[in-house]
Amino acid sequence: MKGLYWLSDAEWGRIEPLLPRGRRGARRVDDRRIISGIVHMLRSGARWRDCPPAYGPYTTVYNRFNRWSRQGVWHGLFEALTGHSGIYGSVAIDSTHIKAHRSAAGGKGGPFRQAIGRSRGGWTCKLHGLTDELGRPRVLLLSAGNTNDIQMAHALVQAAGPFRRLIADRGYDANHLRQLIAEHGAEAVIPSTTSRKAPIPYNTQAYRARNLVERLWCRLKDWRRIATRYDKLARNFLSSALIAAIVTSWIN
Repeated sequence: MKGLYWLSDAEWGRIEPLLPRGRRGARRVDDRRIISGIVHMLRSGARWRDCPPAYGPYTTVYNRFNRWSRQGVWHGLFEALTGHSGIYGSVAIDSTHIKAHRSAAGGKGGPFRQAIGRSRGGWTCKLHGLTDELGRPRVLLLSAGNTNDIQMAHALVQAAGPFRRLIADRGYDANHLRQLIAEHGAEAVIPSTTSRKAPIPYNTQAYRARNLVERLWCRLKDWRRIATRYDKLARNFLSSALIAAIVTSWIN
């Protein structure tokens, strides 16, 4: 049908071998149709109950998304496609704020446990990412919107594979992060903050590649359920971001 998203043969060929097999229970509804429906809903930003009937009952589409989020299937698919073998030339890290819609309130454990915090923009969450030299996301993490970027930097670096150079803006200028990068045998390409009495030199030519991570946020926020958070649960919103990253960067 016109206006609907369907996984192409090439895209399905990348995903299908990595899906879970041999699980107990009733026979699973057509994976390709259901995953296409999930992608369509994440891109369009519509309510799950407004899922086009071409994908089947909206409850089936949502339940598959939610169940595989809970079971870690989307995260496993992301890791299988990105891999952690080899050495990256350069990686770039950054974060982006996501406005939390009022429907995202009320998650179990309270806002902070569900990665929602109050900042100058109201209730927000923050998506943190690490890209390789081609601008493809290798690591995506989620935090409350009032979390400082540097607090998540160690987790991003530790989750990444080996790299030779890390590029970040001056918000990541901290001695402990520079030390961690040095322990990885890599070069830190980070401008010094104005509070440093003696600025640390950095490779200005290499720093130009920092726009790769900015372009990643642009691609992901073209998906309306990424640009605005509607999910109550942090794991479901992170799963949405992982699916968007898979489709935009790893199977096309």
